[in-house]
Amino acid sequence: MLIDSRNLPTDEVIQTEVCIVGAGPAGITLAREFIGQDFRVCLLESGDLEFNQETQSLCEGETIADNFPELHEMRQRQYGGLANAWGIEIYNKQIGLRHMPLDEIDFEKRDWLPYSGWCFNKSHLNPFYERAQAVCKLGNFAYEAEAWEDNKSPRLPFNNERVTTSMFQFGTRDIFLNEYRDKINLSANITTYLNANVVEIETEETAKTVTRLKVASLEGNKFWVTAKVFILATGGIENARLLLLSNQTQKNGLGNENDLVGRFFMDHPLIRSGTIVPNNPKIFNSTALYDLRLVNNVPVMGKITLAQEVMRQEKLLNMSALLFPRHNKFTTSIFPTHNEFRTAGKASLKILLAATRRGEIPQDIPKHLANVIKDFDSLFLQWYKRHFLHQLTFSNLSQGGWSYKKNKDKKFTMFEVVSQTEQAPHPDNRVMLSSKLDRLGCAKAQLNWRWTETDINSIKTSQAILADEFARAGLGEFQIASDGELPQVLSISTHHHMGTTRMHDDRKQGVVDANCQVHGVSNLFLAGSSVFPTGGFANPTLTIVALAVRLADYVKSRCF
Repeated sequence: MLIDSRNLPTDEVIQTEVCIVGAGPAGITLAREFIGQDFRVCLLESGDLEFNQETQSLCEGETIADNFPELHEMRQRQYGGLANAWGIEIYNKQIGLRHMPLDEIDFEKRDWLPYSGWCFNKSHLNPFYERAQAVCKLGNFAYEAEAWEDNKSPRLPFNNERVTTSMFQFGTRDIFLNEYRDKINLSANITTYLNANVVEIETEETAKTVTRLKVASLEGNKFWVTAKVFILATGGIENARLLLLSNQTQKNGLGNENDLVGRFFMDHPLIRSGTIVPNNPKIFNSTALYDLRLVNNVPVMGKITLAQEVMRQEKLLNMSALLFPRHNKFTTSIFPTHNEFRTAGKASLKILLAATRRGEIPQDIPKHLANVIKDFDSLFLQWYKRHFLHQLTFSNLSQGGWSYKKNKDKKFTMFEVVSQTEQAPHPDNRVMLSSKLDRLGCAKAQLNWRWTETDINSIKTSQAILADEFARAGLGEFQIASDGELPQVLSISTHHHMGTTRMHDDRKQGVVDANCQVHGVSNLFLAGSSVFPTGGFANPTLTIVALAVRLADYVKSRCF
């Protein structure tokens, strides 16, 4: 059942057994696992089925970070959460994203990486990863290259002791936006409330048990939800913000007696590692494994990574390398730089186009038009790269298909190498509360973020290893890209917010325990990537879904 909470009477009390806050992939997966159970479930979603700019404004906050996107640009308050913003063209006009599990090393306590180490290893999570594969409607749980290569599309001939090839699988967003929503709505034990913004978590006087949630709509009405079990699944920024806002019993915020809530924020910075000029142009005819394409009806794509033993020996963070063929007529990267990602003109153009699609008249039209005119040259160049050059030869992060082109050895002369990188957990990278208030009277989030020397040095060493191994394999010259002493950044953020309510068995080092239960609070759990102690380089969604399935099992077996 779907209910618009704006129509509820003020001070209504909703009673349920399980309350899930947030209908993104984590919350939807949890609700899906609870379909048909003998207990009631309440799913609260801040947004509506369609995008609403007024609701989206609740994502606004402050960023204290160089070139980091605005907070409202990295999240989406709408049923389906950030799945609404996934943008990779997979096949048959399906839109989705790349999936893969974290690597073994990502779970390990690494002596060279402070604050690393999960409460369990990858083998413990593998059964839940397999179930997550089914939830995300992917192929077999196989991410090794040998499961997907053939004689016409083999792996590049690296020394596997140093550099290796592994795979992405791609899944569609429609299962979260439509299919599972319909199944959840048909379940007699689950009720979804839209336009329902949780503004406070209330506890009894010792803060050991959550008693109810205070919920508000932008229409002005407020209501309450009581439950036996509460699960926050609102993302890496909002999970921390909700705990910090709930400070009536614990003055520093719920679960924050050790000042850990909001700390250790991580993302996956995207960099341009460089270009590879092959020794033999025929290589473009035999590297289809590294393109986004269908293999046995499963969309997959190969990537290059450092062997895990090399990372241990060299004390490196994890990093991937994606190959995109280019022609030397177009030596400029098709990927926008981090400055192009967040110009005022681009932000204003987004606002104007979104309002046009909704048939609305946006506020401050003169200001937005002035911003667009001022940045017209940059905006036109981005459009040209995306729409014109792509039609000629280019592939990018959102589209594949280059391996199907004819005469590739004549069309292409180099590979552009793009890397998604792991960020080291650091306590000073954190989400805090701002002094500014949102439209519901709640303190906005403030994000403090900086790259560390560990992050930068790891990227430089990894690039050097990749360059050595391409030369050693006789594949060509790897020309490393840089911005002075720094990596050449395409985007500081890929909107993968992790770590702000990290998992640890010791309550003095983590916010939640191995079962994702907030330390010291008997009935409050957290879902999503905010519990990640470290994040590897992989898109976090498959791990989010696996942890949600695992948490659902725990709730069903231990709480009822």
